Amino acid sequence: MAEKLYIFDTTLRDGEQVPGCQLNTVEKIEVAKQLELLGVDVIEAGFPISSPGDFHSVIEISKAVTWPTICALTRAVEKDIDLAAESLQYAKHKRIHTGIGTSDLHIKYKFNSTREEIIERAVAAVKYAKKYVEDVEFYAEDAGRTDNEYLAKVVEAVIKAGATVVNIPDTTGYCLPGEYGEKIKYLKEHVDVIDKAIISTHCHNDLGMATANSLSGVMNGARQVEVTVNGIGERAGNTSLEEIAMIMKCHKQLEIETNINTMKIYPLSRMVSGLMNMPVQPNKAIVGRNAFAHSSGIHQDGVLKNVSTYEIMNPKDVGIDENSIVLTARSGRAALKYRLGVLGVNVQNEAKADKLYEKFLKLADSKKEITDDDILMLAGADTAESHAVKLDFLQVTTGMGVKSVASIGLDISGQKFEEASTGNGPVDAAIKAMKKIIQKKMTIREFTIQAISKGSDDVGKVHMQVEYNGSLYYGFGANTDIVTASVEAYLDCINKFKN
Repeated sequence: MAEKLYIFDTTLRDGEQVPGCQLNTVEKIEVAKQLELLGVDVIEAGFPISSPGDFHSVIEISKAVTWPTICALTRAVEKDIDLAAESLQYAKHKRIHTGIGTSDLHIKYKFNSTREEIIERAVAAVKYAKKYVEDVEFYAEDAGRTDNEYLAKVVEAVIKAGATVVNIPDTTGYCLPGEYGEKIKYLKEHVDVIDKAIISTHCHNDLGMATANSLSGVMNGARQVEVTVNGIGERAGNTSLEEIAMIMKCHKQLEIETNINTMKIYPLSRMVSGLMNMPVQPNKAIVGRNAFAHSSGIHQDGVLKNVSTYEIMNPKDVGIDENSIVLTARSGRAALKYRLGVLGVNVQNEAKADKLYEKFLKLADSKKEITDDDILMLAGADTAESHAVKLDFLQVTTGMGVKSVASIGLDISGQKFEEASTGNGPVDAAIKAMKKIIQKKMTIREFTIQAISKGSDDVGKVHMQVEYNGSLYYGFGANTDIVTASVEAYLDCINKFKN
């Protein structure tokens, strides 16, 4: 009989630590509901002490989700744990995730402490959390670089204190798969009470080994894996949910199974990518645009003869509908609503649905065919309607042998402003014209353009990072006209400025 592997999703906590990818509470609830439909066992909803927004999000997600365990992160600090417990008051199944650094580097430089004191603080935190909830998970931060013998002492102490799950993070993504697997095996063999808790993996991808390390941990006895959708997360990201789920599905010989409904993977991947304005790289395993594409003649020949020659998964197993409805300017509301549903976006508000359909028709008029990415861009892009500074009009003159000139009109809280400027290209001219109106010292630090389907009528996505008053702000714009998309991204940054 196959053993159960628990999937702990931290997209809404660790995944959201990516700069510029923060979600509001409504968006987090949307993602949480889709994670529930996907079948994840635990949703780490936030770090309540970090901000009022995170605290509120944990409360609202607890109300919105039914059967998964809702988890809140804390440090080994009583105030953190108090607030986490309060944020979980409406959760049907609740877990407090507390912990402390255990590597000698953390003990010496982060805490200026000793090994003995760290064990005392770890035990105290678990016991304190246990007063609020039965289910307490303990994380040994930087366990990947922690001496195994000392780590075993910490793990034994926290399990005896009441921890039901022990998390062994490779916080810096440093471990080799064999090394990480041996660490889990050592704990299984040297912690007397290890059978009273579940061992969890939490691996980062700094050296590209997050999934390999997590899998090695599972093969050596870990039975919970901490993951994120699309492998997003701090620095190089975390273990990818879709990779772990499909490894278990494809390798039945492991006799380990998850509760994941894999057919909902692709829609959730696109939803998270759209909401966070974070493109999925084309060659990303499982969910990338090229994951099931074959360009080599030898590969194409093999696939046409027998798909199993080069494909180990059926695209439909991850929710990629090969026979999807093609959307054009002639498509009706029902077709758009169906496709949105397939992609994990449910628009209940009729007024919002009508506005979305109007935007869809305008885009469809300028494109021959609408892609899934186009639809998600329409549904998830930040609407200018709530912005204090809005684009009124944009006119650009450019070409070979002609100096680029841009005329721009902005609506700032109901007041109309117009300016014009020349520049080194149309985007530069448009931004210089905007700067004449918005008289603040702003510097573009990052400017990325992404095409979706490579056609000449494609929607261009622009991601921009602007520095103002010592802080960095991230903006997003999307339009079939790349100059307009760039202006929208710049305005998105401006509307986020803290004066």
